[in-house]
Amino acid sequence: MSRNVQSGRRTPSISLRPVKRFKRSAGPVGGPGGSGGRKPRRPGRTGWRRLIPTWRMTLLGFGSALLLGIGLFALGIALVKVPDAHAAATAQSNTWLYSDGSVLTRTGQTNRQNVSLDKVSPAAQHAALAAEDRNFYNEGAVNVQGLVRAAVNTAKGEGTQGGSTITQQYVKNTYLSQKQSITRKVKELFIAIKVDATESKDEILSGYLNTSYYGRGAYGIQAASQAYFGIDASALNPAQGAYLATLLNAPSAYDVATATATGKQNAVNRWNYVLDGMVKEGWLSADERAGTTFPDVRDPQPNPGLSGQAGYLVDAATQYLTSSGVISETELAKGGYTIKLSIDPARQQALQDSVQAQLRDTLNPDKRKADAAAQAGAASVDPKTGAVVALYGGVDYVKHYVDNATRRDYQAGSTFKAIALAAAFENDAKTQDGRTVTPRTVYDGTSGRKVRGGKGTPYAPPNEGDKSYGQITLQQATDWSVNSAFAQLAQDTGLQKVKDTGIALGLPGNTPGLDAVPSIPLGAATPSVLDMAGVYATLDNGGKQITPWLVQSVDREGEAVALPAHKTTQAISADTANQVTSMLQGVVNDPGGTGWRAKALGRPAAGKTGTTDDQKSVWFVGYTPELVTSVALFGQDPGNGSQVSLSGVGGIDGAAGGQYPAQIWTSYMKAALKGQPVGDFPTPADGDFSGAADLPTAPSAPSSTPSTGAPTGAPSTGPTMAPGDGSGSIPSGGTDGGATTAPTAPPTTQPSTQPTRPPRPTSRPTPTTQPTTAPTTQPTAPPVGGPDTLTGAGASSGSRG
Repeated sequence: MSRNVQSGRRTPSISLRPVKRFKRSAGPVGGPGGSGGRKPRRPGRTGWRRLIPTWRMTLLGFGSALLLGIGLFALGIALVKVPDAHAAATAQSNTWLYSDGSVLTRTGQTNRQNVSLDKVSPAAQHAALAAEDRNFYNEGAVNVQGLVRAAVNTAKGEGTQGGSTITQQYVKNTYLSQKQSITRKVKELFIAIKVDATESKDEILSGYLNTSYYGRGAYGIQAASQAYFGIDASALNPAQGAYLATLLNAPSAYDVATATATGKQNAVNRWNYVLDGMVKEGWLSADERAGTTFPDVRDPQPNPGLSGQAGYLVDAATQYLTSSGVISETELAKGGYTIKLSIDPARQQALQDSVQAQLRDTLNPDKRKADAAAQAGAASVDPKTGAVVALYGGVDYVKHYVDNATRRDYQAGSTFKAIALAAAFENDAKTQDGRTVTPRTVYDGTSGRKVRGGKGTPYAPPNEGDKSYGQITLQQATDWSVNSAFAQLAQDTGLQKVKDTGIALGLPGNTPGLDAVPSIPLGAATPSVLDMAGVYATLDNGGKQITPWLVQSVDREGEAVALPAHKTTQAISADTANQVTSMLQGVVNDPGGTGWRAKALGRPAAGKTGTTDDQKSVWFVGYTPELVTSVALFGQDPGNGSQVSLSGVGGIDGAAGGQYPAQIWTSYMKAALKGQPVGDFPTPADGDFSGAADLPTAPSAPSSTPSTGAPTGAPSTGPTMAPGDGSGSIPSGGTDGGATTAPTAPPTTQPSTQPTRPPRPTSRPTPTTQPTTAPTTQPTAPPVGGPDTLTGAGASSGSRG
């Protein structure tokens, strides 16, 4: 109770209790526990579902992005201006430097003559469209589908893909610098859209044809018509127009006047593609297409700045830059670049002088027709860095445009046997009776012996002159370049392993003729002189492979251009590389070896000779611990460019890698290494192999030619016998080095009197007669012996020792 203050009366007190809140029932409306019909609330998303945007958010984001894109596009159209075409299209010169910074040459003289579209034949116009942009007249400035496809292909590692329309290419050629950047690409798109809106399709096509680079310094289709055919663009027929359109894709590579056989075939394939496209688009009838033949192309006109070796060096460096994706050929042609090469000017001059003195001064094409066919190529590489320090491409670039140092159309012959040795040792090859292959493993050197262990018809290559050597060690087979032994070695190793080893050592995987066939160890493949220098550099560098490179630095207008890194890969073990090097020393040190003339260098040297079928090419690839040099002589008909025999060159009946190539090599290496400390090769891990031969447990039938000498697993340290005496019984590798006399005086270290080698436990053929003195004059008798003729299964055209 409580008292009322005013009345004084007591009143009952009232206490308030909290009201309980009833939970809303989830039951149906009006049902038990119902709450009057309100819909239940959707439970909130939890976990990873919270990260997924709702459809409202997605729609809002898409709309915002679309509006932003439209705004940026409009802004780009407004801000990006079309620059002055004439200022941007003016070509500058390129400066080429030696490694010491001295000037080699300057290139970039512009050859341009603009013509209106009505001065270009309709056939040439249609050919360009068929090659580059068949939908040009029906599309906009940018082909989005093509750009996406190009981006996808590039991302997949399928190389840089072209996705540009002719309008975009015209803009790039005419208005923009050649600096590769995202900014430049964006500008290209916007300028292309503006140009497409302000110029007619005919004007754009005319501009494209007048600014495109066709090679030979020719800008525009009029200059190209004169450079390749000596006619005006208005007179181009479908065949000629299709060829010029082909050049737009790769000007130098598709120049059939200077390209290799592979390059010519690629050009023809592209030419056919263009003509077929013209038929497909209705620009050329099927009947006219069927009657179209490949056009005759003029030889390039001399460029004084590229005479001598300068043109070959520029060409090789250009090939290096373009194949590496550093600069396109069109970009380089626009000029403004300073390119420093790895070429040492002193060694370059020494190489040129050696070819001149050892080869060219002995030739007389006016009296001997065969002399005109001799084409020399050489490359010298630092094995530790991969830098090309000297390169000889031919007699004169303005007279002979094909670079003999980089061409890939002549077989390598027995220089490939070094690869077979590396493959055998690296893979622990075993003979057919289970013996591990070593330098002292005995093989049957019988000429025409059938290879054991293969499939199908047995491969049975003859030796040079059909000479048989009986039971010989692998070291002897290497010194004398015995085909029958190496054919069996490759089978014992595995033909695919021999191919894989060649690629690992540095041969390009697409080298013509590089197939896992029985003839692979005898050199049926056609690598370049530079390729083989790179392979032997890997052997010299302890099995570490570095692809030879020719460009030291590039800059444009003071800004450096990035070059690819020189990657080093352990291709084979150091033990394998050292073992092969030890064996190749025998080729030089053994007076009966095919490369005996190289011993005149007076330093530790290793190498291998090579002579191909019909003596169409002869090689010597050799090295010291400091330098690797590859020299080859190719037989090429001066009239039609076909491959011909070198027999008769220099008045010598026959040709061999141990003759001119070995002499050029020795002369050059003396000058290149003059004043440098004499280094020595590492000793193989397994040590000396001069002990007893590893005899087979079940030897094959004995050779028809018994022998009395002994195999030595290591290179010979003393004289054995003079190279061939003309009797045909000398156990050399044949014309690789077994000539009665040399084209010039033999090495000074060659003994003037050849003592007979003491008998050893196993056999080695000895000559029936032996010269008393070393040759000193030009040969009067045909050289004998040499690399062994490659015939039989797997031989593409034949290769000898």
